[in-house]
Amino acid sequence: MNVLAPPRPRLSVEIVFDLVCPWCYLGVRRLLRVLAERADLQAELLWRPFLLNPDIAPGGVPRQDWLTRKFGGEERARRLHGTIAELGQAEGIAFRFDLMRRIPSSLDGHRLLRWAAPQGPLDGLVERIFQAYFSEGQDIGQHAVLAALAAAEGLDPAEARQFLASPAETEWVHLENLRAHRLGINGVPCFLVDGQHAIAGAQEGEVLQRLIEVALTTS
Repeated sequence: MNVLAPPRPRLSVEIVFDLVCPWCYLGVRRLLRVLAERADLQAELLWRPFLLNPDIAPGGVPRQDWLTRKFGGEERARRLHGTIAELGQAEGIAFRFDLMRRIPSSLDGHRLLRWAAPQGPLDGLVERIFQAYFSEGQDIGQHAVLAALAAAEGLDPAEARQFLASPAETEWVHLENLRAHRLGINGVPCFLVDGQHAIAGAQEGEVLQRLIEVALTTS
């Protein structure tokens, strides 16, 4: 007798993040690892943009200028980056802050993800953008760089560049950023599970597992 397996429970996870946030890279990597271990779930990921530097110039700013303005200088930033790099190693992330020359605007990166969303899951493209910026020092504010990363995920680079050359979805990114702030989200990453269970920060896998269990028992 054939016994049908029960349907896997569905779980929606909103990921509020910024592409230039190292803690987001770390937190997203941990979340995806936890979800990969939960074959019993059908997880639907909703990527929500957050702009850590909403006023940054479209072409970005020199990294040294930004570090001075944000941290007061290189030394304090180096200590923080050392901590992040150590945590990243445990997750298989090679942070290379020394390769970065400019701090880019993340607006176009978020727009690219919005464009790519109807064409399939975004996990791979998000990872590629994170890796390009944090491990390779690429300027992800440049349209050519973003189009090449899209192409590496099987998307049409010419269409990507055409889209990025337009202002399409710019307003959507800003509205999503405003929505996050209105929800009380002032730091990222922030994960919202099933629309009611939220947790902020690059949490350890065990914490994320508990959040998922709470969401499943109350849904």
